[in-house]
Amino acid sequence: MSSQVREDDGTDGSARSRTGGAGPAEARYRREDLARAAGVKVRNLRYYQERGLLPPPRREGRIAWYSAEHLTRLRLISDLLGRGYSVNGIAELLHAWEAGGGLSQLLGLERAMTRDWVNEEPVTMTLAALRELFGPAGTADDTRRAAELGYVRIDGDLVTHRSRRLLEATLTLVRQGVPLAEILDAGDFVQAQAAAVADRFVGLFRRHVIGPDGLERLSANQLDHVSDAVSALRPVAGEVVASEFARAMSRRMEAEVAELLRKDA
Repeated sequence: MSSQVREDDGTDGSARSRTGGAGPAEARYRREDLARAAGVKVRNLRYYQERGLLPPPRREGRIAWYSAEHLTRLRLISDLLGRGYSVNGIAELLHAWEAGGGLSQLLGLERAMTRDWVNEEPVTMTLAALRELFGPAGTADDTRRAAELGYVRIDGDLVTHRSRRLLEATLTLVRQGVPLAEILDAGDFVQAQAAAVADRFVGLFRRHVIGPDGLERLSANQLDHVSDAVSALRPVAGEVVASEFARAMSRRMEAEVAELLRKDA
């Protein structure tokens, strides 16, 4: 590390990672990177640290590094603030969890509940390359609509599609003659239906696994149980939806074929 690097003020603009021996890379952040990743202002981050809600960073010389644990705790603080807790109330809650030994389980549960649901490979290309890929089937309006739906992000002359699989699926449909505008309409519909399915699963999980009191009153052992349940839910939810969709498609296609045969008879 260069000795000319000044004390961290977050101006570097980059998140770093390091490896500890043969173990996996551990994400670490400068102050502004951490605030950006957590969706908070830098001054709020400093305030939380001054109030004892956030542990101090690890220092290497004059550089302060924050870890994934800091990011997880910041997200937890933001969630509690959004649910109406005061800063003092959050401090008391965190101290109680720490005293009871349940804070590490709670932070681990937050990571387990939010990570690994989406495993997609993004694709970045120029706008010119995107237009060439879709040819006359894609218009500027289609690109704007795709951005509104969250499928692509446009940054100057570059466009990033969030999922290589979805991009390839879209191209397959376009090459079969399906208008891109109608594919985007279908995507809008699928997003709404997927959100409704997710709401149903989350509601079941909250009522029957977490319980009516929420996380605040759960012991460390109960938090571990919830974390294990989340890990079990992740593949099950996807399998249920995929299986039911496959069955629905099978029934619908059988009915469609039967209808076509009747028309040809």
